[in-house]
Amino acid sequence: MSGWIAVAGLGPGAEDLVTPEVSAALAEATDVVGYIPYVARVAAREGLTLHPSDNRVELDRARHALEMAAAGKRVVVVSSGDPGVFAMASALFEALEVAPEFAQTDIRILPGITAMLAAAAHAGAPLGHDFCAINLSDNLKPFEMVEHRLRHAARGDFAMAFYNPRSKSRPHQFERVLEVLREECEPERLILFARAVSTPEERIVTVPLAEATPEMADMRTVVIVGNSATRRVGKWVYTPRSAGGR
Repeated sequence: MSGWIAVAGLGPGAEDLVTPEVSAALAEATDVVGYIPYVARVAAREGLTLHPSDNRVELDRARHALEMAAAGKRVVVVSSGDPGVFAMASALFEALEVAPEFAQTDIRILPGITAMLAAAAHAGAPLGHDFCAINLSDNLKPFEMVEHRLRHAARGDFAMAFYNPRSKSRPHQFERVLEVLREECEPERLILFARAVSTPEERIVTVPLAEATPEMADMRTVVIVGNSATRRVGKWVYTPRSAGGR
């Protein structure tokens, strides 16, 4: 039997934001691999084995998926959002790079709706012009690099989406992020805090940068910072498509 791996994005939370392509792969799968809360989103059924694991074992998880596919299993590696955005697609290829014996594995990357896009849609169009995404976690890179990229993105007048802004293990780093933004941006710059987007717990708050506090973010929050032209129109926030904002 020929095995395969699909690295699939489950979207930001709502079941109706899981793509038909991902649903079809899950229906064919013999095994599902992923971080514990993401695997919990997959319904158990006869013939399907679930393999939940901790958040810091991505390479072990990827290697396990490659081994199962080589044994003929149909494996879906699940991520929230999109698997190519700070998630398991890159980890799988990293594992593949050091394991050439799996080079012929049938691998499919199945995109999903990532948190920044869902948050932007629910808020209006704050990412309507040039933007970048920055993972604020320093688990895989030094915080000095986070600060360097943040500062230059602000100087380039990009809108910015921040993933993993604040956790119990690093509660003070987001305070520094806000300090850097205040050094580089005007106090009126709009900043959105979108928590648990597309779930019943969704909450989106938009404030001027001067009023933002670290406590407005946690690990279930994606933060979007507008560019210098981002503004409100009624209840919506949007960034004009022209560079000058008019």
